[in-house]
Amino acid sequence: MKITVCLGSACHLKGARQVVEELQYLIAENNLKEKIELSGTFCMGDCPNGVCVTVDGVQFSLTSATTKDFFEKEVLPKV
Repeated sequence: MKITVCLGSACHLKGARQVVEELQYLIAENNLKEKIELSGTFCMGDCPNGVCVTVDGVQFSLTSATTKDFFEKEVLPKV
């Protein structure tokens, strides 16, 4: 599974770093380092809606507060 987080300026200002750190923690906590590729990219074109994240090409908008819930609902069931 590939998770990509936007690191462009708008997403950076909206907390991309915190989202990446939370995802890194959740991946490690669930022993999924071998199954999930976490990467960054620049603008994904959905700047007004928060930190853009894709899971295998499907786009989501996150904040640091919604990252854990997102991970539990959209990532864990698919791994």
